[in-house]
Amino acid sequence: MTARRPLLAASLGALLAKPALAQTAWPSRPVSIVVPYVPGGPSDLLARAVAVPLQAAIGQPVVVENRTGGNGVVAVQHVMRQPADGHTLFIAASGIMTVTPAINTRLPYDPVQDFTPLTVAISAPNLMVVNPGVPATNLAELIAWLKAHPNTASFGSSGIGSSEQLGMELFKLLTATQATHVPYPGGGAAVTDLVSGTLQLSLLNIATVAPHVTGGRLRAIAVGGTQRHPLLPEVPTFAEAGLANYTTGSWHGIVGPRGMAPALQTRVQEALRTALRHPEIAPRLAATGFAVEATDGAALQSLVETDLTRWREVVRSANLAVS
Repeated sequence: MTARRPLLAASLGALLAKPALAQTAWPSRPVSIVVPYVPGGPSDLLARAVAVPLQAAIGQPVVVENRTGGNGVVAVQHVMRQPADGHTLFIAASGIMTVTPAINTRLPYDPVQDFTPLTVAISAPNLMVVNPGVPATNLAELIAWLKAHPNTASFGSSGIGSSEQLGMELFKLLTATQATHVPYPGGGAAVTDLVSGTLQLSLLNIATVAPHVTGGRLRAIAVGGTQRHPLLPEVPTFAEAGLANYTTGSWHGIVGPRGMAPALQTRVQEALRTALRHPEIAPRLAATGFAVEATDGAALQSLVETDLTRWREVVRSANLAVS
């Protein structure tokens, strides 16, 4: 009897240890990356680009799940129901995390409280472009023309509540100009009317409009990033053009469900940052105008909070809120 007690104690200890190990082991099964949009867009491209090096790094399959509907809400609610064990990740676009919550006060999620931030994965600036019929070749001339024609100009965006719309509303507030918003089901449709002259100007993803600028069908005025963009290096930033402290664009973060343990959060975010820095990732995303950021979770948290504050003020000032 005495000889068996240590063995029994060891066996019990091993059994008791298994739940704790199961809670901390990552990954112990396939990892899902949830995308809130249909295949083919930037969110989907990011997920599929990062899945391959992430799978190699963690030694488990990485599966991309497209869960569409409700302007992203279907995917958000699915992610919120999952355990915070690192096996469900979410491609959190800036629209879902900051723009839509700034406009709609009745969303079933809180972008700050309901997720564990892991990384700002990629970002891309918007580009201010005009139809060549607009007699403006730089920002100062465009502002002067808008002020001289307050009821003439219309601008397009990829939809109500898009970063293009709010970026343009902020531009109007800062420059005391007017232009009528025309929402479209996507940036490509807005470009069609912009090229035809139905619209006079727009603030769209740089990759969407860059080919039309280089082809002479549109004229670029300024880029919304903090530095010039490699797709159009000759185009100045808004700060260089005379509008200081104005940036506009979109970004995609990666988050997990709320409540991820700090040690696990660190491990997952480092695996994601390593995958994002794979040498094949940046070239795949460059065609969409996005640059790899690969920050930590703290930087994503700060970005969400800063953008929410900014866009809520724009929504309040422009009276765009939906309650």
